[in-house]
Amino acid sequence: MSGAIMEFKDKIIVVTGGTRGIGKAISLHFARLGAQVTAAYLTNETAAAALQEESAGLAGAISTVKADVATADGAMSLVESAAAATGSIDILVNNAGIIRDCYLPMMSENDWDAVVRGNLYPLFHCCKWGVRKMIANRRGVIVNLSSVSALSGTAGQTNYAASKGAAISFTRSLAREVGPMGIRANVVAPGLIETEMTAA
Repeated sequence: MSGAIMEFKDKIIVVTGGTRGIGKAISLHFARLGAQVTAAYLTNETAAAALQEESAGLAGAISTVKADVATADGAMSLVESAAAATGSIDILVNNAGIIRDCYLPMMSENDWDAVVRGNLYPLFHCCKWGVRKMIANRRGVIVNLSSVSALSGTAGQTNYAASKGAAISFTRSLAREVGPMGIRANVVAPGLIETEMTAA
């Protein structure tokens, strides 16, 4: 464990959707390893406060930032906040996302739009501003969260599966763009994990 702590000690890490579920686990994990984590959230002030309380005393630290990362302004302010001390960030984890499950014949256009916007716009905006902060040092890591639903398909999730499939294609192309700059981009596709979002 000590080697891992040294590897991540004082690294600047941004986690979107970082105060609940998978994102919370990611934020806490990096903070235990000595990183300086900025965890973004959209609305849940209680969860943000609880995360900061839970992270007290860890080797690293977690700060929370309220930001709508589906917008350019929200993503830019998040990245700027995280990079304020050093001028750059080391790791960007794009975890923010939503579900609006429904069988396609009954799915509303609003539910389609909400999921596509909520799951893809943060990738575009956060990766754009994150890469700009990484370029100067010619190093950095981007991890985008997809889903097994993108690979196997899930009934009632045509909108979600489409957005998460797009995240895989997005990351493949991004990796080719930023690789020559010393920046790695990878995508992770978790299975069903018990979180607040999947509880229903």
